[in-house]
Order: sequence, then structure tokens, then C-alpha cells
Amino acid sequence: MSARIPPVEAPCSPEAAAVLRRMVPEGEAPLALFRLYARKVPLAEALHGWGSYELSRRLGLGLRDREILIDRTCARCGCEYEWGVHVARFATRAALTAAQISSLTHGTSADPCWTTGRDRLLLDAADALHTRHDIDDTLWARLATEFTPEELLDLLMLCGWYHAISFTARATRLAPEPGTPRFREIPFPDGSAAEEGGP
Repeated sequence: MSARIPPVEAPCSPEAAAVLRRMVPEGEAPLALFRLYARKVPLAEALHGWGSYELSRRLGLGLRDREILIDRTCARCGCEYEWGVHVARFATRAALTAAQISSLTHGTSADPCWTTGRDRLLLDAADALHTRHDIDDTLWARLATEFTPEELLDLLMLCGWYHAISFTARATRLAPEPGTPRFREIPFPDGSAAEEGGP
């Protein structure tokens, strides 16, 4: 299926080219998502600032925490595009095992691959925000024993940000990036094969 709003292609306007250069390391081709946003340069510039914060050391959550939240949020949203980008680029650096990637994609925080309460809390928070758009008092109390108020603000905004990215990538029918995994390639935690077309 072709994209409903095609990403810009080179050669693009000088303004779009300039913002795309700021969005990726030198010598690296910009992702289709960035090229999609570059269709509207002021939007791309605004998103670049926010995205740079979310993926930086200024975020109060470490790389592993961040990637658990992002992978779970994108999987729950059915956003194969952004889930695949993050699994391909960051899963190894975040020390996520194959079993944990399987659980993030198809499982729950009760899967035996999760050996720390912190990891389980992150999944529970992402699930609560996705399902209920809220965190109940019981889960909030559990989170507050593990995370500072500042970290919790980052957690809430990170999940919200990746909902927005998921909505954009899915609704525009953005094709997965070359070389990124697909939901169907990730088995369920019990080892059974995933079905075509769904996380």
C-alpha cells in the first residue's frame, strides 16, 4: 500500500533539506518519517526540537527505560514502522533480549523474561496509558516508589509522544524502513508464531 502522504524525496526545497540535515547525523539518510514531516518545514522544526529531547540524555529516563516504553507503546498502537526502527536501532544497546522484545511486542509484564520490578512497572505504565489513558492510584503508588516525580513526567510525555508518532505513521500508511523487523517475525512469548498483520 502506498503512503497517503508521500515523504519528500531529493531534491527537495532548500528549507526542507536544511531541516533534514539537522535531524540526522552527517552522512546518514533521513528516515521516511522525518521526510514526511519535512513536507511542512515549521512542523519538522518543532518536532525535531521535541524529539531531540526525548532521545537525549536530558530525558530523566535511561536508554533501557526509554526503549521499553517506546517499543511497548508503538507495539500497542500497532505501529510497525516506529516499533521496527527502535528495535533495529536501540534494542541491543538497551540490553533487550529476544524474549523481552517478544514480550514487548506480544506479551505482558507477567512474562518470565522480566526479572526486575522496574521493567515490569514500565510495561504496566505504558499499557495503562494506552488502554485507559490514565494511571490509577494503585499503579501510581507503585511507580512513585521507583521513579522520581521528574522521571514520571518524562514517562508520561514519552508515551504520549510515541502515540502521536504512531498515529502519524499508521494513518499515512508509512512503509517500514528497509532492514527493520516486522511484527510477524517476532514469536509470541510461548514460542508460537505471530499472525500476519498484527502485534
